[in-house]
Amino acid sequence: MTEQMFDRAEVERLVNTYSDLILRVSYTYLKSTHDAQDICQTVFLKLLTTRQKFDSPEHEKAWMIRAATNACKDFLGSAWRSRTCGIEACAEIPAPEAEDGSLLAALNMLPEKYRMVIYLHYYEGYSAREIAKILGENAATIGTRLFRGRKQLGVMLEGELI
Repeated sequence: MTEQMFDRAEVERLVNTYSDLILRVSYTYLKSTHDAQDICQTVFLKLLTTRQKFDSPEHEKAWMIRAATNACKDFLGSAWRSRTCGIEACAEIPAPEAEDGSLLAALNMLPEKYRMVIYLHYYEGYSAREIAKILGENAATIGTRLFRGRKQLGVMLEGELI
C-alpha cells in the first residue's frame, strides 16, 4: 500500500461519503445498529492507519465495502463476542423493524451469503462480477447466490401474499 497522508477535508469527505454505506452493509451482516456503528469506526480507523491510496472512486467504494465485510466477519468470529453479553441485550431499544411481508423483512431472513449479494446487487447497484471482486469470490458463485437468493425471496414473499 502506498503511503498517503489524509488532511482534515479528505477525512471529512470520506466520512460523509461512505459512513451510511458502511453502516448499511454492516447492519446487513450483524443486524445490530450499535455493532454496525462500531464496524464503521473500525473501517475508518483502518483507512487512516493503513494510508490506503485509491486509483478511482470505484476502487475507493469497493475498498470500503470490502473492509466493512471483513470487519463484520472478524467481529462475528471473535472469541470476545462469544464470551460476552452486552448490557444492550437487556435494555436495548430495537431498531425499527421492517413490516411483515415487506421485501426488507424477507431479505433479512435470508442466509447471510444470499443477503449480502442481493443487497449489493439491488441496493448498491453492483454487477455479479463487481460483487465477486469486492467479496473475493468467483463470479459464477455470486451468480448462483443471486439466483438462489432471489428464488428464496420469491418463495418467502409468495407465501406472504397468499
